[in-house]
Amino acid sequence: MSTVAVIGLGGMGSRMARRLLDSGHELVVWNRTMEKAQPLVELGAIAAESPADAARRAEAVIIMVTDPVALQEVIEGPDGVAAGASEATTVIQMSTVSPAATSRLQTVLEPTGAGLLDSPVLGSLTEVASGTLKVFAGGPDELVERWLPLVSVLGSVIRVGPIGAGTAAKLVANSTLLGILGVLGEALAVAQQLGLPREVTFEVLAATPIAAQAERRRPAIESGKYPPRYALHLALKDANLILEASGTELRVIEAVREWLAEANEASWGDKDYSALLAWMLR
Repeated sequence: MSTVAVIGLGGMGSRMARRLLDSGHELVVWNRTMEKAQPLVELGAIAAESPADAARRAEAVIIMVTDPVALQEVIEGPDGVAAGASEATTVIQMSTVSPAATSRLQTVLEPTGAGLLDSPVLGSLTEVASGTLKVFAGGPDELVERWLPLVSVLGSVIRVGPIGAGTAAKLVANSTLLGILGVLGEALAVAQQLGLPREVTFEVLAATPIAAQAERRRPAIESGKYPPRYALHLALKDANLILEASGTELRVIEAVREWLAEANEASWGDKDYSALLAWMLR
């Protein structure tokens, strides 16, 4: 077993940390608001004083933060991960960020001699709790192999190439999530406008390529309740990352981004991103 630090204890990070702790790893944790660390400390984790302190204490440092700005804040500066990292450290970056942020992370870590895995994950709260995430592992083969038992506690590992490939894979995957949600929302809106009963609409959708997504979203649509798993404001952040990184025209993602931005401005940002369907049907 290894000594692992988890930086960022939001919905995803805290559940990752709990799985690692339950699997027998020694756990060091740090979060900007340290009260989020307390439940894990009560279970045996060690609370670090800073990201640098966490890195000094651990062999592997998993980072799960909100966006590129948050990543830079926990990596750089006198209290950042890089200040506490050494040749004995491997940083496993699992947040959804931009290619530029991943490149900057690699540059900042290089003088420390620390290893880096660019390994964002696909899935949300249910998947991380059950250990069924998809982990897009980017980085040197020997480093991926070394930490495969650790990251496999979180889900199945898909090797995608060198550093940078993990970030790219996550943005590609999220583009499909956002695109399908937009297609489903428009299909429901067309059915509603044409007077097709909701039950019949779902029978029709069950015969289409988006059948699985329609069935998955049906309880939320019919109840009007969207339990938060992947916050709408984070989906908006990811849409912006995809558009900024692509370098090409993405009309579908641009349309979904506009809907997300409208809903976010209407204070829907903390709802689950699938509440976009309700926004499109309002």
